[in-house]
Amino acid sequence: MLLKPMRYKDYTWPHNPESCAVEYRRQIAAHKIPLGGWYLQDLGRTYRIFRGEGIFAGERAYEEFQTLAEVFDQTGPGLLVHPVWRTVSAYFVTLELMEEPLPDYVRYRFSFWEDSTASGGLVEVPVEGEPEGGTDPEIPAGGWGAVHTVRKGETLWGIAWRYGVALTALIAANPQIKNPNLIYPGDQVRIP
Repeated sequence: MLLKPMRYKDYTWPHNPESCAVEYRRQIAAHKIPLGGWYLQDLGRTYRIFRGEGIFAGERAYEEFQTLAEVFDQTGPGLLVHPVWRTVSAYFVTLELMEEPLPDYVRYRFSFWEDSTASGGLVEVPVEGEPEGGTDPEIPAGGWGAVHTVRKGETLWGIAWRYGVALTALIAANPQIKNPNLIYPGDQVRIP
């Protein structure tokens, strides 16, 4: 099977890297319980890491690596298109040259971190004056002042991220929550 070449921003690999791996992460918080024991809280999925290793060979090998390094120097996220993994918005986080004493041969490593906020991770919440009925049925219509019922595994940070509000604003709007690090299923959270 012939795979399409990998791309990032305006750079297209002349041939796909030799190896690639995608790392999925989940953040877990451990809370000590008085008189012994621990309570683990699932804080949800975090960014994915896409890493790989490849070579450039031939008379333009070092020029090709330099072109890739110039893409690395660009700021901000870009679209990462891989022939097998889905297309995502990502930051180019690491680029490593693994020099070998061979002419016209460059071995390199790279990693990208997924940027979920740019790839649709944030959900728009309607504001006053806009028609009701957001795109996500889990988010109540009505915009600012909506009330969210906490579900198992949710955190204030995740709720703030979901509604597109600052965590500090969410905490300030909910003085009934004494410890922002501990919320429970069924708790009511006002969205500022």
